[in-house]
Amino acid sequence: MIKLIASILFLMGSLCAVAQEKTLDLFVNAGIAQSPLLKDLKNQKRGNAIDSLRIEASYKPQVTASSTNSYAPTYKDWGYESAITNGGHFSQLISVTKRVVRKEILQSQYEAIDLQNQTLAVSEKISTQDIKKSITAQYITAYGDQQQYLFNQEMLKLLYKEENILKTLTEKNVYRQTDYLSFVVTLKQQELAVAQIKMVLQNDIATLNYLSGINDTAFVTLTNPAIEPTIVPEITNSIFTRQYLLDSLKLKNSDAAIDNSYKPTIDLYADAGHVSTLSLDPYKNFGTSFGVTISMPIYDGKQKKMQHDKNAIAQQTIGEYQQYFKSQYKQQIAQLVQQLQLTDQYIAQAKDQFRYSEALIEANKKLLVTGDARMSDFLLAISNYLTSKNTITQTTINRLQIINQLNYWNTK
Repeated sequence: MIKLIASILFLMGSLCAVAQEKTLDLFVNAGIAQSPLLKDLKNQKRGNAIDSLRIEASYKPQVTASSTNSYAPTYKDWGYESAITNGGHFSQLISVTKRVVRKEILQSQYEAIDLQNQTLAVSEKISTQDIKKSITAQYITAYGDQQQYLFNQEMLKLLYKEENILKTLTEKNVYRQTDYLSFVVTLKQQELAVAQIKMVLQNDIATLNYLSGINDTAFVTLTNPAIEPTIVPEITNSIFTRQYLLDSLKLKNSDAAIDNSYKPTIDLYADAGHVSTLSLDPYKNFGTSFGVTISMPIYDGKQKKMQHDKNAIAQQTIGEYQQYFKSQYKQQIAQLVQQLQLTDQYIAQAKDQFRYSEALIEANKKLLVTGDARMSDFLLAISNYLTSKNTITQTTINRLQIINQLNYWNTK
């Protein structure tokens, strides 16, 4: 039975060896390409480009065709007063209107759209970082599972090899039957550990595919993510503070728009066509008219000041959020850098311990062949060896996760 299981595990190992290799970049690029949020942001920028054209078009001459026709009949002095209705009114006109716009008004409106586009660009970069961070975190988790799976599988192969030796020595009464059974229990536990880690690995790879928008259930081999900490920019150059600056600029633009709305407006108009009551020589009632309309607000209950005051309060709120973010930003970076340094120190210590555990395993393997190994010592050495290796793997994965969190803030 044990040999059958060994053959199955060997076959599984062979399948893993030929499984398709996939890199971190492949998953990240797929996630970015599939993201509906990023597509939405791009479409919003396209919509803003159309709004910019609409602003330009709205200040061009607007041509309108209109037709108004009414008839007020009278009968025996019954009906509407003819002095008011003229008996009817018939007009067919082509009208042209043109608003005379100041340069600063147009500039303010175009600036508002430009600020929206810049805000969308910031959101796009931050969203891209969010996607990259979440996919990288899941990739690191799955890669760690893969490393543990491969190591524990190799350890199981070693135990199968030692089991054959121990079985032969037990049959020769070099070791007791209880020693052999104790070793078999450890071997069975390792079989369960390998099976459990494989299930976790497959589930984490499935989650990775899900986050990346990849429809695939094949067993794959993940390459080393090989990510290293990058230099985090000064907070003033960070994309995460850019959004506060843009919010402030939007408020300034809003103040300019408020001021512009209280400036005089001039509208030019002209029309041409036929306007008549049809009561006298209607064929002579073709003509034209033109004029100008000027309007300027004088008093509105100090609403202008109220709107500026509201923007001032909003600006104060932005400043408070920005100051709080700066404090949290510095603390977060300092904490991650400290964690990375401590983790590197811990990995160095764990590797040193692992070398002793590895040497102890090799010594016990030699003693086992000669029948001089104590089974309790050998099993303890195996346990320590597994624990040391898994500790190194897990701590290394934790290190990569810290680097992933640190690199998240590296965006200008």
